[in-house]
Amino acid sequence: MARRFSCPRAKLLGIAPIPDLLDKRLVFVTGKGGVGKTTIAVALGLRAATEGKRTIVCEVSAQENASRFFDHTEVGFHEVQMEENLWSISIDPDESMREYVLLQLKVRAMRDMLFRSRIFNYLAAATPGLKELVTIGKIWELAQLDRKVRQGRKYDLVIVDAPATGHGIGFLQTPRTFAAIARVGPIHSQAQQLDRLITDHAHTGTAIVALPEEMPVNETAALERDLRSDVGVSVDRIYMNGLYPQRFSNQEAERLVELAEGENGAVRAAARAGISEHGRARSQRAQLARLRRRVEAPVRALPFLFEPELGVDSARRLAGRLG
Repeated sequence: MARRFSCPRAKLLGIAPIPDLLDKRLVFVTGKGGVGKTTIAVALGLRAATEGKRTIVCEVSAQENASRFFDHTEVGFHEVQMEENLWSISIDPDESMREYVLLQLKVRAMRDMLFRSRIFNYLAAATPGLKELVTIGKIWELAQLDRKVRQGRKYDLVIVDAPATGHGIGFLQTPRTFAAIARVGPIHSQAQQLDRLITDHAHTGTAIVALPEEMPVNETAALERDLRSDVGVSVDRIYMNGLYPQRFSNQEAERLVELAEGENGAVRAAARAGISEHGRARSQRAQLARLRRRVEAPVRALPFLFEPELGVDSARRLAGRLG
């Protein structure tokens, strides 16, 4: 697998080449809300699973979008197998906190006393960023080859359907923030460990999902810049999602204009629909070109799927185009 990404210049310089996206151990999928993050996260999971990688797709904040793709009942805070080599989990922050405390405190009586404490529950709920920290802690635990939870599976790849643009940056910065606040002690060292995981370019990557429109392109370029400079993560791929097909040549489009002006009824309506789609396809490709000029990461274009509702078959169709 490694030879696919060999780099003669890097070898001459003694630098190990950065692995490709699906050869890493942890991948965050982010982007503006409504761009298809969950679809791409599931498609990446399907792609990795077909390549023989034991993969788990994680959702945060107890969402259940991935389970709906597979027409599955809610998976909750459980590692549920969806297909061969593919699992899913919905990470609930409260369950993550409980699991963290169980792993930290070995004396059962102390654990039970802590969970019953109103003061502890109040402080946990009121501490800014704590839910994000324990969520990232659970993601870290899933990515370990030596799992901390009893009977935990070992995964080759963990894919995270991360929060949308604005919240996503704060989410990934949470460990660094806690490490700065708690300057000593176990919270400090554990937060530093999580930050090292997120910013380890050899093992952790990021994919940004965008739409072929002016504002999403602007926000994607800004997001890539912020992720690289402010968070320090590796941005490995940008997916331009929902691209309309180019059905007509320019000559054919001119003929459609003539039909739209000279015909009546169904022919004129069809010609106008064709003109509208041709114009949208051209506009989208202009945005695709603009995005490629503004970002550093490779950009992959994904087609618009003309389906009333996206499901696992839709994600499977996209999986083959995610290289």
